[in-house]
Amino acid sequence: MGEPAEAGSAWEYDESDVQVRFVGVDGTVRLGSLARYWDEPFERADPARKFVAFKGQKNFTGDYWAATSRDLVGYESWVERDAAMALDFDPAVIALASQPFCLAWADGDRGREHTPDYFARLSDGTGVVVDVRPESLVDEQAAEVFAFTARVCAMVGWQFRLVGDLDQPFRANLRWLARYRHPRCHRVSVAELLREVFAEPQLLFAGADRVGDRMAVLPVLYHLLWRHELTADLVSGPLGGATSVSLAARGQS
Repeated sequence: MGEPAEAGSAWEYDESDVQVRFVGVDGTVRLGSLARYWDEPFERADPARKFVAFKGQKNFTGDYWAATSRDLVGYESWVERDAAMALDFDPAVIALASQPFCLAWADGDRGREHTPDYFARLSDGTGVVVDVRPESLVDEQAAEVFAFTARVCAMVGWQFRLVGDLDQPFRANLRWLARYRHPRCHRVSVAELLREVFAEPQLLFAGADRVGDRMAVLPVLYHLLWRHELTADLVSGPLGGATSVSLAARGQS
């Protein structure tokens, strides 16, 4: 998903200088200092602003169903959708939400606002704020806002990540596996056989054929890859029948 952004910024603030506006779990809009509200369950928050869609717009908006949260997560571009997909695929992420809050602060006499793209909650309880912007589109002003956001996040113990386009072929492989992320692709009896077969590394198609009819087995196999119960190299090349697949280390315990 990318490395945490640098936390330095040209502005000097503490947490009490930054306001956060968000929709609470009870549906009411709240506004107050981030120092007060930092421990809200933002991974369950409704978007702080509406997703705009209109005829002729150049970007694509929509909803991505996150298996992690079992809920819809909004996006405003294919790059944002891929970022949400990558968060959903990350085994450390247990929940995520889109545009969970708006940060507001004073820059001299001018008020400034920034709504991050995503908020994720990790299994250890850490919050992760994610902004999505291809590197080529990060101008000086955007870089300042992202650096400031990173510093604010660090002050309240959150991670901050600035991510752009996913690298190929990981992006293509992730998009393929995401088709099988829904629990309906899981069949207990087939999954158990797949774990047995891939306890030793096997080629994807060869291992699937050992379990049964390929067309019936592959959706379960891809689902287990999505869940990290099976593992394969998704970075070096396209996922295919000749890809080596094995039982993940945690699945062998």
